[in-house]
Amino acid sequence: MLTIYGVYRSRAARNFWLLEEFDMEFEHVPVIQAYRLPDPEAENAPFNTQSPGFLSVSPAGAVPVLKDGDFVLSESLAMNHYIARKGGGALAPADDKETALMEQWALYGMTAIEAHALAIMYVHAEGRAKTPGGEAEITAETGRLRRPLAVLDSHLREHGHMVGGRFTVADINMAEIVRYAQAEPGLVDLYPAVAKWLANCHARPAFKAMWERRLAEPA
Repeated sequence: MLTIYGVYRSRAARNFWLLEEFDMEFEHVPVIQAYRLPDPEAENAPFNTQSPGFLSVSPAGAVPVLKDGDFVLSESLAMNHYIARKGGGALAPADDKETALMEQWALYGMTAIEAHALAIMYVHAEGRAKTPGGEAEITAETGRLRRPLAVLDSHLREHGHMVGGRFTVADINMAEIVRYAQAEPGLVDLYPAVAKWLANCHARPAFKAMWERRLAEPA
């Protein structure tokens, strides 16, 4: 059985979503991010990314982490590709070409979209969106997202999904990246194909189940 270390309020959300899609049994070891704690090294601190027990699994001290027997894997996108191949079926790549395309889109999302979308989300989360500095940061990051979101919009207009004309792990990976950009009202709506595709992804029962568990966790 797979073991997932992490919390729903982290990039592990994409892993929990995929596991819900498969209805796959797994063990969950909650590991909170150390930066969310006043003193992660305190004697009564919850199990966190600086806890020695977790560092023995993940020397990088970052969630999520997957264990499958003696095999240990970090990086949530790589973990999802592993889970998909283990689960098989329509969510997984059908052949080597689909595998390559899924890896291509995961890397594109990570390098061209995620950091800028996250920056926007953090401005809103920190309550800076209406400040001059926050507005300037959002404007700059929105500009940096213009080209990659247009590329994604064009692809989705033509294909409907990321790979293979069907819902796959590639859609989960990209949807969880683009979701961060939703923090800025109206931004995703500027790209109609992206907005429609993302709404369809979020309408899936597995996403809703994952999201309910995420909302149940302490913020």
